[in-house]
Amino acid sequence: MYKALLLVLTVLLTTCVKPKSNQSSNNDSGASETSVPSQNISSKEKEITLEESIKSSMEYLASDELEGRSTGTKGIEKAAIFIESFFKKNDVKPYFTTYRDSFNIKKIVGYNVVGLVEGNDPKLKDEYVILGAHYDHIEFQKAINGDSIANGANDDASGTVAVMEWAKHFAKSKSNKRSILFTLYAAEEMGLKGSQNLAKRLKKEKLNLYTMINFEMIGVPRAKDQIMAYVTGYEKSNISEMLNEYAGSEIVGFFPDAKAYSLFMRSDNYPFYQQFVIPAHAISTFDFTNFDYYHHVDDEVDKLDYNHMTNFINSMIPAIEGMTNSESKEIKMNNDK
Repeated sequence: MYKALLLVLTVLLTTCVKPKSNQSSNNDSGASETSVPSQNISSKEKEITLEESIKSSMEYLASDELEGRSTGTKGIEKAAIFIESFFKKNDVKPYFTTYRDSFNIKKIVGYNVVGLVEGNDPKLKDEYVILGAHYDHIEFQKAINGDSIANGANDDASGTVAVMEWAKHFAKSKSNKRSILFTLYAAEEMGLKGSQNLAKRLKKEKLNLYTMINFEMIGVPRAKDQIMAYVTGYEKSNISEMLNEYAGSEIVGFFPDAKAYSLFMRSDNYPFYQQFVIPAHAISTFDFTNFDYYHHVDDEVDKLDYNHMTNFINSMIPAIEGMTNSESKEIKMNNDK
């Protein structure tokens, strides 16, 4: 009886001691089966999603602090510093000695911000693709409900943030054979002065430019029965066809009213078309029916659709990769147009 009781006590003590021994060992190593999932969750909580990153940048660039981002003002200087800091933080190199390409309009000094992600192919890296948007806007307008600041959220902080996010993506993925310039222009609202300066400068420096796409007002979705976005100057090249092929779905297409509004010539793609005579287009999701606040003080971040912006930016990535990675220059001008 005594031996049986002693045996039972021994078994009980053994089963009680083992968990304590395991816990002590896990604490010493800093990793246990129960602690690993909690660490993973903590790590995920620290990650910033694309949508959160878009929203954060939009809320600053279209904030009252920047006072409408008119070229030559303190507000647009803050915007330029913000873009430069974003590029630097995400390992996007400056193309020139600094990120800035400066120009003058009489007594006004303007700055384009130009970042570079070099191509990973020894030969194709000498060819360039430009992605651009304008980061300036029109400052103050007639007050409505006490608000006189035209913050330009859709026009064109939305396009600016898209270009910034692609710069971050390609700097990290390094999945582009051709080199990409990420260009944000000032003085678009003053007659495309910023992009004119940069296009002339790059032409003078004999940049081997393959294609250029400018992104203009991509902050709101089109109607459900419409293609996600449209290309200006649709008939001038096969860019729409090729981007859709690279993306594996129809993400850009034809907008019948683009020519009536002269959209091809009204955005920052046009100076590059003039200087280089290459496929240089603007892509937009604004079609004059889906946004009522063009050049209006109510062009604010709360009017935008961040889910749409996230979807658009993600959808364009394989299209951009296809454009930068094709062995030959598959996007071509239609010479008879």
